[in-house]
Amino acid sequence: MNPAIYFEPDGYLLGEAPFMGRRSAGNGFLRAAVQGREDGPLLGYTASEASAQAFRDFVAEVDPAATTEWIAAAQLDRLSQAGLLYRPDQILGPAARQRLRAGPAAYSLCGVTHTLATHTTLDGIARIVSEPVMAWDALVCTSTVAKAVTDAVLDQAEALHSWRFGGCAPAPRPLLPVIPLGVHTADFDFSAGARTAARARLGLADDAVAVLWAGRLSANGKAHPFATFRALQAATEATGQPLTLVFAGQAPNPQVARGFESAATRFCPQVRTCFVDGADPQAFRDAWAGADIFMSLADSLQETFGLTPVEAMAAGLPALVSDWNGYRDTVRHGIDGFRVPTWTPSPGDADAIGHDYEVGAIDYEVYLYRTTTAVAVDMRELTARLIDLVRDGDLRQRLGAAGRERARAAFDWAVVYRRYQDLWTEQAAMRRRATDDPKAARWLAAAPRRGPDHLGPFDTFASFATHHAGAETIASLTGDLSPEGYRRLVADPLLSLWVAPAAAFDQIHAALQAGPASLADLAQATGFPQAQLTEVVTRLAKLNVVSLAVG
Repeated sequence: MNPAIYFEPDGYLLGEAPFMGRRSAGNGFLRAAVQGREDGPLLGYTASEASAQAFRDFVAEVDPAATTEWIAAAQLDRLSQAGLLYRPDQILGPAARQRLRAGPAAYSLCGVTHTLATHTTLDGIARIVSEPVMAWDALVCTSTVAKAVTDAVLDQAEALHSWRFGGCAPAPRPLLPVIPLGVHTADFDFSAGARTAARARLGLADDAVAVLWAGRLSANGKAHPFATFRALQAATEATGQPLTLVFAGQAPNPQVARGFESAATRFCPQVRTCFVDGADPQAFRDAWAGADIFMSLADSLQETFGLTPVEAMAAGLPALVSDWNGYRDTVRHGIDGFRVPTWTPSPGDADAIGHDYEVGAIDYEVYLYRTTTAVAVDMRELTARLIDLVRDGDLRQRLGAAGRERARAAFDWAVVYRRYQDLWTEQAAMRRRATDDPKAARWLAAAPRRGPDHLGPFDTFASFATHHAGAETIASLTGDLSPEGYRRLVADPLLSLWVAPAAAFDQIHAALQAGPASLADLAQATGFPQAQLTEVVTRLAKLNVVSLAVG
């Protein structure tokens, strides 16, 4: 199936600043959606024409033969026809509430986890318990640890909900499949000539071993660099081998970039450092093509999957990574590279950090820093494995070749996207089974048609007014204002917004020429739906064109 894809440029376009892993993942997913599409157009669901055009442009760039259709934000009937709405995030609640207007079984929702560390994200997952998220919805967990985090949050939310509502059983959870992020492995196929040219542009000597650090330069949000620096220094001292550390990525600001550069000089003075701008496509490609070893000691809660080790495998590089988060799903120890053990405080021992963040004593950056600096990698193991890789070119080749095959077989976006399509087929089948069951169908039909946060304003604020206009309310013309006079009146700049359309006034004016009428009779005479007519007539009453009376 071709799902409706919620599209805003921030979730998919790499040109948006700053560089973010979730955006890179979204970009890869959308490329896969274009390439793996079934018959029919690609469906973009977005609120603005500008975003719709950006969607069209993206699809055309990937495949000029692909066709697209725009589903505007209010067109829930079109989402029902599509059968599934895909969102590039993990916040399903608002979309589930919006779906109530079409019915909770009108279509399925599918989201995907990215960074799980923020309070907003964890709160959004916890609220699934009290939102109209259904069993035929899905939140794709990109790694086993992402699923473990999601389950832990839902467990706690369900316990709180059960306590609050007297032991009631929790609603069924959405599907929580583990499907990894993907890479377009062909992007990382480098010929021998491309490697030679890349190393020349990076200034790498023939005997230099280049160790690649790829991604955002962020000690809090990605990886603290101290262990990397110290291990490189130890490896060059032990082997006598010239090493180059290639930083390929972007820093949030020049000050951070300078901080990484000066720290490398202090902590691994015998290692040459080379900084490559991740915003320069050719230079970034050179970093991947010219490297010998990929190294990433992620230690941040923000890293839920980690694309760069998979990209390293696609590039045929042995991966030396921390045994942390999604890296544990991707890099096979001793086969594609090495995973270095990590240590953290036991559960409960760092509750003070969570408390300080909750009450606002520290901000998110300090929360991350206090957490990251309490994550230790085994330096002895790290240094030993790095020395092995520096000394043994055959080992590098063997691990890199195994990683390349694994990336193609398990992580290429074409493979991963088929897993999404299988998931969406399962979700559609679950919805059909639910609506075919009479008892379930009655329950679904009884669902509210609006969420509590987006009732009509005169539902939520019904207590404000003296009277409520309705079917029995009597409307009368207040004078002899002609249709031409009405047009002159509403042309005034003060009245230019949200006035009743002139054509609607014409019909109402003609119907009331015969005398006062109830809004029910007026709706019948004009052909307007009752709710629409009521809004139009109250706007005319505001302009003192008609008067209203209790019927």
